[in-house]
Amino acid sequence: MSTFEKRVAAADWGAVAAEVDDYGCALLPPLLTPTECAQLVALWDRPDQFRATVNLRRHRFGDHGDYHYFAEPFPEPVQRLRQALYPRLLPIAQDWYTRLGREPEWPSTLDEWLRVCHDAGQRRPTPILLRYETGGWNALHRDLYGDKVFPLQVVINLNEPGVDHTGGEFLLVEQRPRAQSRGTATLIPQGRGLVFTTRDRPVRSARGWSASPVRHGVSAVRSGRRHTLGLVFHDAA
Repeated sequence: MSTFEKRVAAADWGAVAAEVDDYGCALLPPLLTPTECAQLVALWDRPDQFRATVNLRRHRFGDHGDYHYFAEPFPEPVQRLRQALYPRLLPIAQDWYTRLGREPEWPSTLDEWLRVCHDAGQRRPTPILLRYETGGWNALHRDLYGDKVFPLQVVINLNEPGVDHTGGEFLLVEQRPRAQSRGTATLIPQGRGLVFTTRDRPVRSARGWSASPVRHGVSAVRSGRRHTLGLVFHDAA
């Protein structure tokens, strides 16, 4: 078992599943050391590491921020964490779809699932390195890139809150059936992951289970600079 697999395995996955059920997101144990975080941040100015860049203001996705989509081959932490997290998230995803009366379509390994994505025309890699300057924020959105969707993803803060930046809380907003929306804000510690809902999640209703739409974003960074690593488990068309 690799170092990254051991870190992922250290999570209480029963508790993670319960918390994601309750809130749509859950903190994970440290997945990256401060040194590994700094090494990933240092890649920001290495264009050979990335396939595309998106400016938040230009696309009206937010302000004072950009994100780079990694090109393959990925840095080791990105590759190994994505591979190690997928089988841990898979039972949660399967349980959700069963409750919603949907047919889970995800194979047991990430490689097999990505082949399904590629066969459907979704071939572009989706791991992301994001940077927000002071005043930066990200509008509520979903990371959907085609018909093939894995319902959970993970974000890791590469900086230390209160030292490298203030503000920049991760935001999750759930549109509840026949009720007002519910918001959750999480300040992610450096190196720790947050697993959260990609598109929707099951919530109990008077008629059984309903799919509650969920969007995510980032609150304004009040000072400093915030970098995060985003791990999406489906590729893009």
